[in-house]
Amino acid sequence: MSKIWFITGSSRGFGRRFAEAALLRGDKVAATARNTDSLADLLVAHGDAILPLSLDVTDKTAVTEAVKRAHEHFGRLDVVVNNAGYGLFGMVEELTEENVRAQFDTNVFGTLWVTQAALPYLRAQGSGHIINVSSLLGLAAFPMTGGYTAAKAAVEGLSDSLAQEVTGFGIKVTVVEPGPFGTEFGTSSAFSEPLAAYDGVREAANAGFATMPSPDPAGVGPALLKVVDADNPPARVFFGTLPLQVVPQVYADRLKGWQEWAELSAEAEAGQG
Repeated sequence: MSKIWFITGSSRGFGRRFAEAALLRGDKVAATARNTDSLADLLVAHGDAILPLSLDVTDKTAVTEAVKRAHEHFGRLDVVVNNAGYGLFGMVEELTEENVRAQFDTNVFGTLWVTQAALPYLRAQGSGHIINVSSLLGLAAFPMTGGYTAAKAAVEGLSDSLAQEVTGFGIKVTVVEPGPFGTEFGTSSAFSEPLAAYDGVREAANAGFATMPSPDPAGVGPALLKVVDADNPPARVFFGTLPLQVVPQVYADRLKGWQEWAELSAEAEAGQG
């Protein structure tokens, strides 16, 4: 039986690849974008199998209405993909309140609004799969990624609690954590106004980013199909090989630090100084 998808940020990048993969195999997709003109070719190619929806995920009322419309149109929702988002890059000292709030409004609150709007339908049908797109940077921070890492780390925590809360309703939750890919991500990202004091740090960080791989994203759609078709899908899954090279060392360093300071941890609990 074909699946019914609700995918945010479908105009380009991962969202576009996810929508294409689902449609090509005969599934039906409610595809959201700020400007649905970007979905015109998919509508021509797939007809009634796609429902283009104009949506800004920061508008909670609009999100609720879009999810309702998708459910009414297709009769159910099987896969909800929270993909809409963008990057924010700059040293922590450089970040403005406006930029950080906008980052969280889209990447965190957008995910929350879509999830909350979809859950009543998923609970009623006793099934569903929520896919929250995070990032390698939600697990491993680098210089200049503080704002984006903070937002994606919030998505990680939100997803962990959500998964435990909804498992009894037959709802699955998976966090997708991609490394870098050759998408339009960089062109849609926001950047801080640089402070000269950080020029050396910035130069070193940019040099490191330049050495990172940038694989073709053609495989991400088929990869997600395998995730949603699995009887026991992963709670977390990397897309790309770089995260598996980076994240284990990050966690090893954290464990080492906690263990080295375990005696102090016990002192804090015992009130001894």
